[in-house]
Amino acid sequence: MTITPGPNNLMLTTSGLIFGMARTWPHILGIPFGVAVQLTAVGAGLGAVFALEPRIQLFLKAIGTLYLLWLAYKLWRAAEVRDASLARPVSFFQAAAFQFVNPKAWLIAVTVIAAFVSPGEGYVTQLLLACAAFVVIGVPCLATWAAFGVGLRRVLHDPAKLLIINRTMAGLAALTAGLFWL
Repeated sequence: MTITPGPNNLMLTTSGLIFGMARTWPHILGIPFGVAVQLTAVGAGLGAVFALEPRIQLFLKAIGTLYLLWLAYKLWRAAEVRDASLARPVSFFQAAAFQFVNPKAWLIAVTVIAAFVSPGEGYVTQLLLACAAFVVIGVPCLATWAAFGVGLRRVLHDPAKLLIINRTMAGLAALTAGLFWL
């Protein structure tokens, strides 16, 4: 699920394009950290809380939508790659925190706990292994999306083409926000 398109991968592609790989690493590493915390929380019983109180999920979906729309707006207004020095990439902790309003990340956490962590003896060990597996598998998957953005950066020297890519990515981010509600 980590390699499939979603809000994180869209944001990483954009970050790779605008900031390059080195400045995108904190974002890449923050995502699996945030998901590992989510996995732990769901494994500790938070999934049951969501089942009992669906308004919490609605609130998280609304916050995630607003955040993605804000990112889409910033990207729509982005100028050229050379102006990236004026902007800041998503930080480690911002990336980790975003997972808590990212519906796809919640889907991953609930699915992993339900499918791969069995109740009973060894539960904590299984939970820790699931977190470790997500990090080990997730980091290369996430880095691939950022590297895709870096590859685009190397090809896009024409500001008009870059503007088209930025606006396309902004539109995809806004569309992704809309998909939260389907």
